[in-house]
Amino acid sequence: MTTSMGEGAANDEMTPAMRLMTLQSRHQALDAKIMELQGQSYQNQLLIQRLKKEKLRTKDAIARLKDEMVPDINA
Repeated sequence: MTTSMGEGAANDEMTPAMRLMTLQSRHQALDAKIMELQGQSYQNQLLIQRLKKEKLRTKDAIARLKDEMVPDINA
């Protein structure tokens, strides 16, 4: 069975908690890379900007996944 979003079969086996951990790890790695680049005397501003956008997309994906994992409570 294939997914409509073009994701590989390996993603089908990941639990939401595993996907969350993967996204959080990616977010931390992007943050570390941005800090490293900003600490250099020559800064590639275009690369830093792209990494910041990717970090923001990753943060948004984390938030969406957390919302999906928390059940709605109709009180």
